[in-house]
Amino acid sequence: MDSFSIRPELPRLLPALRAYGRTLARSAAAADDLVQETILRALRAESQFQPGTELRAWLFTILRNVWLGQARKAGRERRALEAQRPEESRPASQGDRLELDELARAMASLPLAQREALMLVGVQGMTTAQAAEVVGVAEGTIKARVSRARSALRAALVHRAGPGLNESNMHSSS
Repeated sequence: MDSFSIRPELPRLLPALRAYGRTLARSAAAADDLVQETILRALRAESQFQPGTELRAWLFTILRNVWLGQARKAGRERRALEAQRPEESRPASQGDRLELDELARAMASLPLAQREALMLVGVQGMTTAQAAEVVGVAEGTIKARVSRARSALRAALVHRAGPGLNESNMHSSS
């Protein structure tokens, strides 16, 4: 192989890796640990990366595999997810902060598969094909998960907003 190295690209991908890690681990410290282990494994396996392919997707796949391996090793994947509840929101001084807190709570309440798909496609800007590759499922499965996640978020936000807001109000405000 020629002298291609992933090292120069790693700093620009760290924020995206950390955001994805936070989606899986739901804690900043655990996300940082996942990212650190991901980078170490990627550097050890650098020769396996194929230049010309998507480095971000390759790193996200490693991160996800690290997370899954840690969950399996602990033997308590479900309890670990439940134990890592998002922090309680603090009183906000602005309405926007309250809306973000509501969105974060609604997002945290989604099943992991839906939250992960929405994070990859909606937040990270991956195509459904790229997200499917990272997660290891069919592209149609990612599309369905994103659709269900968006519907669940919409319903949760309408429910939390109370009787003054309904789905037609939400669609007309865009």
